[in-house]
Amino acid sequence: MRRPRLRDTDRAILGLAIPALGTIAIDPLLTMIDTAFVARVGTSELAALGVDAAILSFAFFAFNFLAFATTPLVARALGLGDTEKAAGFVGSAIFLVVVLGVFMTALVHALAPALVGLMGAEDEVAELAVSYLRIRAFATVAVLMILTGHGAFRGHKDTRTPFRVAVAVNLVNLVLDPLLIFGAGWGLEGAAVATVTAQWVGAAWFFVMIRRRRMAVFSRRIRESLPAIVTLGRNGALLTVRSAFLLLTIAVAASAATRLGPESIAAHQLVFQGWILSMMAADALEISAQALVGEEAGRGNLAAVDSLVRRLLGWAAVLGVFLAVFIWVARPLLGLLTEDPEVASLAVSAAAIAGLSLTVGAVLFTADGVFSGLLAFGTMAMSTAAGNLVTVALLWWSPLRHSLEGVWWAMTVFLVARGLVLAARYRPAATAAVSA
Repeated sequence: MRRPRLRDTDRAILGLAIPALGTIAIDPLLTMIDTAFVARVGTSELAALGVDAAILSFAFFAFNFLAFATTPLVARALGLGDTEKAAGFVGSAIFLVVVLGVFMTALVHALAPALVGLMGAEDEVAELAVSYLRIRAFATVAVLMILTGHGAFRGHKDTRTPFRVAVAVNLVNLVLDPLLIFGAGWGLEGAAVATVTAQWVGAAWFFVMIRRRRMAVFSRRIRESLPAIVTLGRNGALLTVRSAFLLLTIAVAASAATRLGPESIAAHQLVFQGWILSMMAADALEISAQALVGEEAGRGNLAAVDSLVRRLLGWAAVLGVFLAVFIWVARPLLGLLTEDPEVASLAVSAAAIAGLSLTVGAVLFTADGVFSGLLAFGTMAMSTAAGNLVTVALLWWSPLRHSLEGVWWAMTVFLVARGLVLAARYRPAATAAVSA
C-alpha cells in the first residue's frame, strides 16, 4: 500500500484537528451561557448551578468512553475495509446509550438529594440544586447520544459535523435561556429545561445523520451485538480507570495547594484554568490521532503508522513550544484577575512552571490519541496510574509540597512519568495493533 506523503499527512491531521478544536472550544459555552443568565437570577440559584455542574462533570468523565472508545474502533474497522463492522460498533454504542441512559436517568432522579448533600449544599441551595439536577437527568440519553455521535463521526474522519452540532446546541440554549429563565419566569429550572432541550436537539441531529449515512447497524438479537458491546464495555472500563487516576492527581494537587493557604489555592485555580484552556489545542490533535492512527493500524502497515505518529508528535511538539511561550509572555495578565497582590505573585510564578509543562503535555495528550488509535487503553490506564503514584509521593513526602511552584513541578513530573511509560510501550502496542 502506498505510503502517504508528509504533505498529505499534514493536511489530514489539520483537516481533523481544526474543526475538532472549534468543537472543543465551543462545548464549554453551554455552561458559561447558563452561568451568565443564572447569575442575574440570584446568588442561591448560582450556587446551586455550581453544585450541579460539579456533579455533572464527574458523570461526563465516567461516560466519555462512548466517544473515545467508539472513534478508534470505527476507524480501525474502516481501515480494514469492513464498513459493516464499523456500523456494528456504532449500533452497539447506541444500544448502550439507551440502556445506560434510561438507567442513569432513573438513578440520578432518585439519588439527586443524596448527591447534592454529598456536595455540602444545604437549605435553599440544596432544594434548587435537586430540582435542577432532576430536570437535567432527562437529558442523560441525549448527552450519551451526543458523545456517541462525536465518536462515530470522528471515526469516519469527519469532525465538521460534530462542530455544526455543537454550534446548534449552543444556539438553541442561547435562545431558550432568556425566554424560559426570565420570559416564562422559571428561573433556574428554566435554565435546566433550556439545556435539556438543546441537548435533545443535538442528539436527534446526530441520530438522523447516522441513519442517513448508514453509519449504524442494529442487530435484532442481543447475541449478535454482544461481542461489540463487550469490546466497548471493556475499553470503556479502562478509559474510566484512566480518567479516575487523572482526576485523583488533579484533586491531590489542589489539596496540596489548599494546605498552603487560601492565597495559594486561589492562585492555583487561576493557573489551572489557564493550563486547561491551553491544553484544548492538544486535545484537537489527540482526536486527529485517534481517527488516523486507528485507520492506519487497521490497514496493518506498521511503517505507515510509525510515519504518521512521528508527524503527529512533531506537530504536538511545535504546539507545546508555542503554548509554553504564550503562557510565559501572558502570565503577568493573571495578576489582573485578582485584587490580592500575594495571589497575583503566586500565580505568576506558578504559571511559568505550568507553561513549561505544556511542552510535555501537548506531546503527551497527542500520544494518548495515538494509543487510543492502537486500542491500547490498558497502557493508557497504566501510565496514568504510574504518574499518579509518583505525583502523590512527591506531594506527600518531598519538599515540593511546601510551595505552589513545587505543586506544579509535581504536576510536570506526572506528565513526564506518563510519557516515559507510553514511550516504553509504543513499539509492542503498535506491533500488536497492526497484527491483530
